[in-house]
Amino acid sequence: MEAPTYSSKQVAEMLGVSPKEIPEGMRKDVYGPDDIWELRTTLDRFPPRVGHRRQLFLNFKGGTGKTSLSTSYAWRLAELGYAVLLIDLDSQGHATKCLGYEGDEFEKTLLDVLVRKTPLVQVIQKSSLPNLDFVPSNLSMSTMDLALMPMAGREFKLRNALKDVEAQYDFIIFDAPPSFGLLNLNALMAANDLFVPVLADFLSFHGLKLLFETVQSLEEDLNHVLDHVYIVVNAFNATFKLAKEALEALQTHYPEYLLPTIIRQCTKFAQASSEGRPVFVADPTSKGATDIQAMLDNVLPRLVAGAAAKNGATHAG
Repeated sequence: MEAPTYSSKQVAEMLGVSPKEIPEGMRKDVYGPDDIWELRTTLDRFPPRVGHRRQLFLNFKGGTGKTSLSTSYAWRLAELGYAVLLIDLDSQGHATKCLGYEGDEFEKTLLDVLVRKTPLVQVIQKSSLPNLDFVPSNLSMSTMDLALMPMAGREFKLRNALKDVEAQYDFIIFDAPPSFGLLNLNALMAANDLFVPVLADFLSFHGLKLLFETVQSLEEDLNHVLDHVYIVVNAFNATFKLAKEALEALQTHYPEYLLPTIIRQCTKFAQASSEGRPVFVADPTSKGATDIQAMLDNVLPRLVAGAAAKNGATHAG
């Protein structure tokens, strides 16, 4: 995918400044990602610290729009100035495609890291944004669970592999396949936060129940407690009576996990993903882009507050 371009209005919004605050010598009609990064550095306009978050997008049920959501979420975090690493865990390589790349273009994937002990830094690729990196995936990843099976400490391979690079990133985002296996168990054990995209239909409840049982067993058996679990209602169509009923049921049964932000059904969102473009590149004014930004506006203050409280406790200690 070619590097995106931005108007001065978009750039000012991303940096949280007025267009007049952009230094005269750096004003342009059209900006590229490197121009914005230079401006951000010059003006010292970086987002508030969140610590180093590892966030997993997972639902055992397929078809919930998880990859479209996770890739556009990761992209927007990078546009806002965070250093982001997106890790594609799905052998179909859809997250890789959503960034504009084909998985087959890359010789190495996470399989080389977890099974063949290749350092993660050798597998990380650069995207068209200077602060968004990714780990690609392709069909070679389909043998991952079998390869991990006989290994000692197999549940912790991903967590351990991240140790060499995690200090470089504000966010490490995992896009997981809709299945339960050793690779997804690794992702759960590596994650601080879990995002569960669901559709507003009653079939989604079956996947949720199993996922929450799995999370509970991780707490009991492996002593791993997630900091946050967020259920995100995706592709919501308010004109469907069943969708409204399913949403009410989610609000009743999972009120403590359900994000108030709902991602509305958006044709441009689905089209952008199929074309290998995040929705913020395809149409930053679309419902999909607006709703993901609203989701970030809801989640980021919680993470910033958590990081501040953790720092305060560290200094107090």
